[in-house]
Formats: sequence, C-alpha cells, structure tokens
Amino acid sequence: MYKNSTYRLPLKDAEVLYYPGIFSGKESLDYYRSLMEKTLWQQDEITLFGKTYPQPRLTALYADNLAPYSYSGITMHPHPFFPELAEIRKKVESVCGESFTSCLLNLYRNGKDSNGWHADDERELGINPVIASVSLGGERYFHFKHKKEKELRHKLLLENGSLLLMKGSTQHHWLHQIPKTMRKTEPRINLTFRNILVPGNTKI
Repeated sequence: MYKNSTYRLPLKDAEVLYYPGIFSGKESLDYYRSLMEKTLWQQDEITLFGKTYPQPRLTALYADNLAPYSYSGITMHPHPFFPELAEIRKKVESVCGESFTSCLLNLYRNGKDSNGWHADDERELGINPVIASVSLGGERYFHFKHKKEKELRHKLLLENGSLLLMKGSTQHHWLHQIPKTMRKTEPRINLTFRNILVPGNTKI
C-alpha cells in the first residue's frame, strides 16, 4: 500500500496526480538497470514538414496482446511483458487503482533527447484514457500547455521512482512535452502504462 503524499496538479479541465517515491531508491536503481539491459529498444524515424529524422529518444512497446499502437505516423508492435516490467505494472496498478494492458517505454539518453508537444489521444486509447507514467533514473521537467487557453501552463520535475497519473479529460484539453535541456542530466527511463482498445471499448 502506498502511504506517501499525493499531489494533485492545479490544472483546469484535467485530473493529474503526482505520486513521489512509489519505488525506493534501491528499487528504482534495480529496475532501471534491469530495464536498460532487457528492454528491446528501437529508434524509429519521424517525418516533420516533409523531412525525416531519427526520433530523439529510444522507445519500446510491451503488452499482454499483439495489438499494434500507432502515433505520429509510427506503428509499433508489442513484445510480451518480462518479469521486472510486470512487477512495476503490478505496483502501479495497486497505487492508482487502475489496470493496464500495455506499456510504451521511452529512453532519454541525455538532455538532447526529448518528446515534443502532444496529447495521448489516439483512437485506440479510447475516450478519457488513463496514462500512468513512471520515471526511473535522471530527473526531467514535464511541461503542460492548455490546448485553447495558451496562457495556462505548468511544469513539474519528475523525480526518480515517481508516478504521474493523467486521467479524466486531461488529454482532450492539454498538451504535454519533455523538452530538450542544456543541463547535464543522467539517462531517464519513462514507462507509460495504458490500455489499447478495440471498437466497443473492449481491451485487447
């Protein structure tokens, strides 16, 4: 049972909760090392304004099923969960009271790696998707920007061993990003647990 403090972000039209330290320092380090070694990382290409570039981070998709996941013109095919990844999912589900079929992992190798403004609103995630984001390794700032009221912004430092939970109408009203930074930063692994749906809102 998670007993530390929980912080709800003061965001209009959103439900975002931050759970610092759901994993201890030792747990975080052990999981970080295991994921770094066992994850089947890949670097896809993205096309922006007619030019193709290597995506500025490494990614991997794991799931209980064979359903692909598509975003930003990229289609990923999942691998089966391995034991450490399944353990992390179990802890996340116990903390936030949700269940998840899939996990999209991101590896930010240094401050040059980033993830641009976007919302997790792909059709296969369904209406009002729940996204549970775990951070292991180096700390990075996570930025929010309201889609319509551009002056509404917020940023949060994602700490090692923490969980950020986005739910409700968050993805309808807000964009988020991990920007590049000139600060010296250690590599960071980000695990984003989610559910992939089929028509009729059935998990696969």
